[in-house]
Amino acid sequence: MAKVLVQEAASWRLDQIYRYTRDRWGTEHADRYITGLFEAFDGIQTHRTSSRPIPADFGIEGYFYRYERHFVYWRRLSNGDIGIVTILHERMHQIDRFRDDFGS
Repeated sequence: MAKVLVQEAASWRLDQIYRYTRDRWGTEHADRYITGLFEAFDGIQTHRTSSRPIPADFGIEGYFYRYERHFVYWRRLSNGDIGIVTILHERMHQIDRFRDDFGS
């Protein structure tokens, strides 16, 4: 079974999400939100987490799904593993942030 690897930009975004959520709504809520994100990551391989292809406008192959207020972008790595590339809040300008995090 493929492994799920949280790549650098996604790891940074997870830290931001956790800190913001903790500061705004408390540690318990932040822990629950991050745990839910990781459960959704694990569901990619088994299709419990339904994903759609990234729109052609982005110019990159991969997939995304929505988790509450965030969009999670991921792709299959050359070895078959799943790379969580970035996690963006619904209010962020998706294309610009996405391209920065994908390195394109």
